Amino acid sequence: MDETLPTATVRTRVSVPLRFPDGYGTTALVHTFHGLVDGREHLAFGLGEHGRADPPLVRPHSECLTGDVFGSQRCDCGPQLREAVERIAEAGGYLLYLRQEGRGIGLYAKLDAYALQDGGLDTYEANLALGRGADERDYTVAAQMLAALGVDRVALLSNNPDKAAQLDRLGVTVADRVVTGVHLSPANADYLAAKVSRADHALDLPFVP
Repeated sequence: MDETLPTATVRTRVSVPLRFPDGYGTTALVHTFHGLVDGREHLAFGLGEHGRADPPLVRPHSECLTGDVFGSQRCDCGPQLREAVERIAEAGGYLLYLRQEGRGIGLYAKLDAYALQDGGLDTYEANLALGRGADERDYTVAAQMLAALGVDRVALLSNNPDKAAQLDRLGVTVADRVVTGVHLSPANADYLAAKVSRADHALDLPFVP
């Protein structure tokens, strides 16, 4: 481990039945935590036989109110969340729901970035134009949550190489990287293309706009 990881502990475990708009349902064991370094209310959803999977399938999923809740088509966050819950429930593991809206810049700033994208900037350029980082997410809390859950080795469900690099630096062994599906729509094609060209996301797009 290259960085000292502050200790977090599990605060509460509670069973929560989940149901998505398409009818898919499962039950999660939702964990809250003490001691997370940023003081935010992040959650770990234990799905399937999460205590037996070796390594567990884990997705750190950054909160996206517009996509996760309201079904915005400007990103692929909602479909990725839905896919992740089912795949993790089948394999056994954890969905880490991280309060890092807008790649860490917050909800209002994300919407400001959308306005700049409407003027021709891509999603990363828009963040920079606002004086923010292209991607400000920090996965220290994800590593803390996994440590509190007794997990130090994961199969990482993500297309983002930065998640794997940060977790590895924080002492979490990424035993396997598992890509998500491609949730392409006319409204998010430029967004997905930018993720591939600017951040090396593992997305097999049929074209690059």
